[in-house]
Amino acid sequence: MPRVSASGNVAAVDLGATSGRVIVGYVGADTLETETVARFANDPVHAGDGLHWNLVGMYGSVLGGLREAFRSTPEIASIGVDSWAVDYGLLRRGRLLGEPFHYRDERTARGVETVHARFPHAELFERNGLQFLPFNSLYQLAAEDPEVLAFADTALLVPDLIGYWLTGVARAEQTNASTTGLLRVLQAAWDDGLVSALGLPRGILPPLIAPGETLAPLRADVAASIDAAAGTPVTAVGSHDTASAVVAVPMQADAAAYISCGTWGLVGVEVDHLVLTRAALEANFTNEGGVDGRVRLLHNVMGLWVLSEAVRQWERREGHRIDLPTLLDAAREAEGVVFDVNDPRFLAPGDMTPRIDAWCAEHDLAAPRTRAEYTRSIVESLAQAFADAVATAARLGRVDVRTIHIVGGGALNELLCQRTAYRSGMPVLAGPVEATALGNVLVQARAAGFVSGSLESLRDLVARTHEPRRYEPRAGA
Repeated sequence: MPRVSASGNVAAVDLGATSGRVIVGYVGADTLETETVARFANDPVHAGDGLHWNLVGMYGSVLGGLREAFRSTPEIASIGVDSWAVDYGLLRRGRLLGEPFHYRDERTARGVETVHARFPHAELFERNGLQFLPFNSLYQLAAEDPEVLAFADTALLVPDLIGYWLTGVARAEQTNASTTGLLRVLQAAWDDGLVSALGLPRGILPPLIAPGETLAPLRADVAASIDAAAGTPVTAVGSHDTASAVVAVPMQADAAAYISCGTWGLVGVEVDHLVLTRAALEANFTNEGGVDGRVRLLHNVMGLWVLSEAVRQWERREGHRIDLPTLLDAAREAEGVVFDVNDPRFLAPGDMTPRIDAWCAEHDLAAPRTRAEYTRSIVESLAQAFADAVATAARLGRVDVRTIHIVGGGALNELLCQRTAYRSGMPVLAGPVEATALGNVLVQARAAGFVSGSLESLRDLVARTHEPRRYEPRAGA
């Protein structure tokens, strides 16, 4: 552990499914401050062969953001990168073989069929501990063009790919590697047997690296291009954005559940052991790696994606922007129906309202009629899904959950927070909104020696510097 110094600055690159940011964090024993110095869109691209990320364009935006970070704060001790999980780039001798596919691309269906023909989900769960999600990396790799896959010599998840471009060193950070389906969780190592049985080239999976370890210093040309000091290190963080977010949840892990809410709602508890029981399999829960060897026992709920897609379609049809706070205010006074937001029909991009109508018709329920009613229905359905997932997580993890923490963008949605409190029967503490960036910053700051101690110490610093908003489980909206 480095000697603790007074305070210092780090830069966090935080890439989400709709936008990316570069944030400068200033950290000391009683200080945790952040400033967003750059924000940029992350818009997928429909190409002839499917839906892709424009990752090269995003990397250009990352460099521009880091340049601004070093311009505003020259003394930055390190850089850390986090992003969404499961998506990857294939490389050959360091060259990217096309833009990475988007996890919502429909090609994943054939990957599921290929994998499950050899390994049913129950057998996979014993090996990788993961919830079935049709876009997990092993399904995506199984859906790849065999010739392209055979030509590749490296596969890097999104934050690992950004790290490689920054440093020239290819590693797979452990928390994100745990989401691929290719990690043997009991050994915390790549599952060579599974990789071989699926006909995937073992050599494309790079060595693992743990959060807090130094990946490598910036390449000299990269450092020069962003005006960074020569030798500035890139530090591995919890590069799965949820892993970073959970670091910054100001909770007592033995008495709380967390919901990292944005495009997805990641709902679970933190435990110190894997939960590979039949009950966890049947509940479709996942064991993902956390910082400091913790286990994130959680369930993926569809999240605010459903609402954002509905709003996007309304805006497209009318040709003007819809003010979300105004829409949510109207939803407070509207009636809503509860539908299953985890139904696979809500995964793909597009108009959500006809899918909600179809679900309601199939279940003999009256469908919403107005935008306010659709919005209320989405919020109520998310709140119920969150409450159900919290109850299941508590039971599976044997955690006496008495409080729910909501972090991320969902913490700003007052109606969602209040209805989650009501439907769960527990108080909800909302915030910090920037939990992912804070977790990224904190792991770097601890590695640099600006703070020290366990996750509990880091969370105590969050609690002392970022007061959450409390919602009681009352009936009113």
